[in-house]
Amino acid sequence: MGISTISNNPNSSSNYHCDRLELACPCGAPHSIDQHQSVMEGMPTDPAELVSDLIKMGHYSDRAQLMAQTWETNTMKADLWQLLEQGALSNATESQKNICYDLIKMAGGVEEAFSAAFGPQAQEFFTDTLQSSTFRRREFLIKVAAAAAVVTLTGCPSAPPETATPSKETPAGGSIPAAGVEKSSLKVGFLPITCATPIIMSEPLGFYTKYGLKVELVKMPSWAAIRDSAIAGELDAYHMLSPMPISMSLGLGSTAFPIKLASIENINGQAISVANKHLGNVKEPKDFKGFSIGVPFAFSMHNLLLRYYLASGGLDPDKDVQIQVIPPPDAIAKMTAGQLDAFLLPDNVVQRSVFNKIGFIHLLTKDIWAGHPCCAFAASQQWIDTNPNTFRAINKAIIDGAGYANDPKNREEIAKAIAGKNYLNQPEPVLKAVLTGKFEDGQGNTLDVPDRIGFDPYPWKSFAKWISSQFVRWDLMPKEKADYQAIAQDIYLTDLASELAKELGQTPPTETERVEKLKFDSFDPAKPEAYIEEQIKQFKV
Repeated sequence: MGISTISNNPNSSSNYHCDRLELACPCGAPHSIDQHQSVMEGMPTDPAELVSDLIKMGHYSDRAQLMAQTWETNTMKADLWQLLEQGALSNATESQKNICYDLIKMAGGVEEAFSAAFGPQAQEFFTDTLQSSTFRRREFLIKVAAAAAVVTLTGCPSAPPETATPSKETPAGGSIPAAGVEKSSLKVGFLPITCATPIIMSEPLGFYTKYGLKVELVKMPSWAAIRDSAIAGELDAYHMLSPMPISMSLGLGSTAFPIKLASIENINGQAISVANKHLGNVKEPKDFKGFSIGVPFAFSMHNLLLRYYLASGGLDPDKDVQIQVIPPPDAIAKMTAGQLDAFLLPDNVVQRSVFNKIGFIHLLTKDIWAGHPCCAFAASQQWIDTNPNTFRAINKAIIDGAGYANDPKNREEIAKAIAGKNYLNQPEPVLKAVLTGKFEDGQGNTLDVPDRIGFDPYPWKSFAKWISSQFVRWDLMPKEKADYQAIAQDIYLTDLASELAKELGQTPPTETERVEKLKFDSFDPAKPEAYIEEQIKQFKV
């Protein structure tokens, strides 16, 4: 895809665009004076909608938006206190009543609203209310315009552009300023699993700083939470499962919302753990009949690989077992409580089941498909369009980090860097066992599997086609939506990942797709429909 390099910074003090000799419009938008009328004709006439569009276009500073949010939050707090604590609801204005009703609805009750508004999570409560209530959102947008006027009239300067200060842990080469980034402070959502290693380690080991970025990693509880957060536009970019950009873009299981897969985070790195009560009784796929098995998300490689494996043994995954969606952080507790017979999850969760002596490793997913994709770095098309240079910079930082993580000699350092409670919150020995490939399997064996997990960031388009074929096979996607070539071409940004890797001195593949060799068959990306038919014919499922 093409990445624009034209600056759209409306906060420039000059009336000339720095990248072209053209008189800029006094309104501050990135168009000329003679273009102003035609641009404004296409803008909304409703004041709140107009402000909303201008925020998306970057014409209101972060300072004005923060001032407006603080203003609206304090208004809601004051009205809630007056009306509920002092019993003045009968004398309230219509606006004050609306505020209370919105807050009570959001919290689920009067007392709950009061506790939420004045409790430790108050900021999150008010932010959620602003996002969920149309009335509150309109009030906030109007306050943004007023706050911007206050900033201008009082001469309050906007916060200066943030510049990253290289830390002592910045990788060799020092800081590389990201030319023309639209924003340097970012929030990236992640799940606390080893699959996210390049995204996570790039913060403590300085890879984001190296590219002039300040990234706050936001820990999320589940893949559904990441999906919903991305659709709501709450954060800048996300750690996702490699099938999620496809499912989200096509509206499978959610509202259709265009997402691009920028780079793969890890290959391999998953396994099947079985509860110790089944030790000695589970040797092959057919032995899982009747089991309750956990996977992290319906649209995950875990679910697709599990189904592939079970079907090879003649089991129908929709009839012969019960597949449950289990957020990875909850899996250990559920297996301990006897609610799961097995799960196919990231290796740090699987290894934790061995560490806690509740389960054993039945099979690594690399033995189902060596080199299969698992997780990815992704962002919405809308965010990429608004921040093309920032997107390029953070993707490059993560690809750089993936190259560092892929070197076995760096694995112990990385395990230590990501073990803390802000990241994976796992015992360091568990992470070392995953990242170095030297581990106990819970069956009395000590194994040495160097490629247990890998960090090759190249997003093969054949990955996208195999995933799409399995969506069709297991009725997760209607056959008529399966435009395999279009899905792979539009959603997996292989060309950009290759370009960035070359800039880093890496040697990405010259092809964009390949024949994928799995345990029980091979997938030809040129013939996905024939592959599905052959699977069903071979395994009778």
